[in-house]
Order: sequence, then C-alpha cells, then structure tokens
Amino acid sequence: MTKPIKGRGAVSNRASRFDEIKRERVDDGWYQEEEAPPRTEVMPDSNRSIITYNESPDIPFDRSINPYKGCEHACAYCYARPSHAYLGLSPGLDFETKLFAKFKAAELLRQELAKPRYRPAPISLGANTDPYQPVERKLRITRAVLQVLHDTRHPVAVITKSALIERDIDLLAPMAERNLAQAAVSVTTLSADLSRRLEPRATAPHRRLRAIKTLAEAGIPVTVMFAPVIPALNDAEMEDVLGAAREAGARSAAFVLLRLPREVNEIFEEWLAVHEPGKAQHVMSLVQQMREGRHNQSEFGARMTGKGLFAQLLQKRFRLACSRLGLNRTRSELDCSQFRPPPVGGQLSLF
Repeated sequence: MTKPIKGRGAVSNRASRFDEIKRERVDDGWYQEEEAPPRTEVMPDSNRSIITYNESPDIPFDRSINPYKGCEHACAYCYARPSHAYLGLSPGLDFETKLFAKFKAAELLRQELAKPRYRPAPISLGANTDPYQPVERKLRITRAVLQVLHDTRHPVAVITKSALIERDIDLLAPMAERNLAQAAVSVTTLSADLSRRLEPRATAPHRRLRAIKTLAEAGIPVTVMFAPVIPALNDAEMEDVLGAAREAGARSAAFVLLRLPREVNEIFEEWLAVHEPGKAQHVMSLVQQMREGRHNQSEFGARMTGKGLFAQLLQKRFRLACSRLGLNRTRSELDCSQFRPPPVGGQLSLF
C-alpha cells in the first residue's frame, strides 16, 4: 500500500511520459527498511534568457519570470509538474526535491531590458513555480529580480502562496505607490489540516491571510486567488476564503478550476487514494463532468473554468460572492510609461 511521504505532496516518483522504462514499487512481503524522506537538492539552471513570452488569451499578461524550476512547496495539484519531464526527471518527487535555480536571473534580466527593441509590459513573477518557495529565503534570487524591476521602474505582478513576500515590501511598496506593482496571494483552503496534506511546504492559510493584510496596509494592491478549486474537496470554502481575504484587505479575486495536465492527473489521483480515499472517486467524477469526460482541457476559454452545470455553478457563486463582498469593483492597469532601460554593462544612473 502506498503511504504518504512526510513533508511531500507526491507519494511516488512516477516516471515521465518520455521514459521508455516504467518502474513501480510493490510490497513483495519481505521486510524492507523504511527509506528516509528525500532531501531537497538545488542545481544551477543553464538558461540564457529569463523572460518567457506567451500568447494565451486566458491570462492577463504576455510575459513572465520564474526564478526556479521545480517547487519545494510540493502541492499535489501543481500544473507545472510536467515541465520537469523535459529535464529528464520525474514530475513526482523529483519536481519537489530536485530544483533548478536561475542564479543569473537578475543579470539576464538587465541584459534583456537593455535591448533597444524591448518594449515594457507588466511582468508576471511566479506564473509557473512559486518565486517565494523555501529556498528563496537563502538564495534571494527573486529579491534580486525585483531590485532590477524596481530600479528600472518596470511594472510587475507577483503571484505566490508564501508569506515570504513580506520580506520585499521595501521594494514593492514604493513601486505600488507609482502604480508599478501588484500582488496575488493564493489561498486554497482555510483548513490547516487539508493545506498541510495538499501543499505540505507552503505557508499555512492563516499566515497567507496575514500576508494579504500586511501587503494591503503597505499600499500594495492584493488579489486573492482561490486556486485551484477542487470539487468535493475545497469548493465549499469559496465564499469563506473570499470573505476572509476581503477582510484582510484584498481588493480583487480570481479562481481557477483544478487542472490535471499530463502526469499531474496520475500524481493527483495517487494523492487522493492515500489522503482522501473516501472522496477520491467522487472528486474525479466531478472533474470529468467539468472537463467534458476528460481529466483536463487545454483549449482556451475552458481550461481555467471548465464547462457544464457544476462549472457554471462555481462561476455564479464566485460572481455573487465578489458582488456581495465588494471585490473586483475596480481594476487598475499597471503603468508602463515610467520604464527606464538599464545602461548596458553598468550601474543605473542616479539621475
């Protein structure tokens, strides 16, 4: 029987879609000494650029920066897991334990922003993996990227589920005052128990709410992300999460339906079998109802919200809750007109 791994979301190191040989651990009845939980390894990333561009109509930005590949938060549902397959690693435990850090991120960013053809537009910081995952406390790569954006007056929207973002308020607050910075904090559940099992190394729910309050009090516009919505697991909390975030100071809100692309489907089903066996079949049945009989949808316009009656009900509940709480009443666009390209090969001018 598969058992949970302390401090980890995935319960196996499931092979990726590119592996020719598939391996599966089984209990053959012989005594086996219990393995120690896998430790986190951090390796340098070899990318030569730092800004990733997209043309998706489903998201409100066309460029993003992810200081890390892989994420130690270990969320069982993370849609970014399949990206580790391209590195020859498992989207399971490897995604949580074998991280790649972009140590030259700030230097690469300066180079890209200094190009004559570069035209500023809001950068999403952390669209794929969390920029404030635990290793950031020591490595400070996200901090260095924010410093460059601060110094060049480049607009940024930060997405995280970590209270570590509070550390960088000294950069974000003056940027927000110039309408150059916004933050989005993901709150998946208010249940400490569910959060501990579903996203074991992420900040506890009550601390995320306190982070929203701290950011809002510093003048930084905050959006609460109720994401992902998992039917029969956390969907009943939608109104409570939005209400708690609004009380903490969030101005706007968004939600994203559970996405299970590629290997994530099997990884999440394994998690359900171990942590929520009584609900597993019901959860997946509802997922398929909202995904036209499938586990995932990749087409634009449906992948974030789903289709069908249950999906429509979620959208209606969300709109009603936001209306009642006064969320999403106003939306401000970040200002791109203040951008000052960094000088090539030197420090920023003082004037």
